[in-house]
Amino acid sequence: MYLIVIAWTYVTLMMAVAEATSSTGTLLGAVITFVLYGVLPMGILVYILGTPSRKRSIKAREAAEQAAYDAEQAAANAGATTATAAESATPDAGSKPAASAEHGSVAAVRKEP
Repeated sequence: MYLIVIAWTYVTLMMAVAEATSSTGTLLGAVITFVLYGVLPMGILVYILGTPSRKRSIKAREAAEQAAYDAEQAAANAGATTATAAESATPDAGSKPAASAEHGSVAAVRKEP
């Protein structure tokens, strides 16, 4: 890929030099020629052809972050496993009060004697 970029940059540089040294050419025309025929298309080409390697590096970085997160969670769960197993055996390990009915808003329903 970089061989194409180097070759096309050389061609457009020579086009710009020919524009600048021509009797009817100008330095502004040479700069515009180099930018519009060389830099802009090659920037687009490098961006498009570099997409697969960018995706691979993003996936590798995400995989490394996920592996680090998994290792951290495994280490955190290894110490808490024994305490969690004992707590999960009891029905109300959260030590929060049980839910109760609202005070007097609903009358109790029962059968007539």
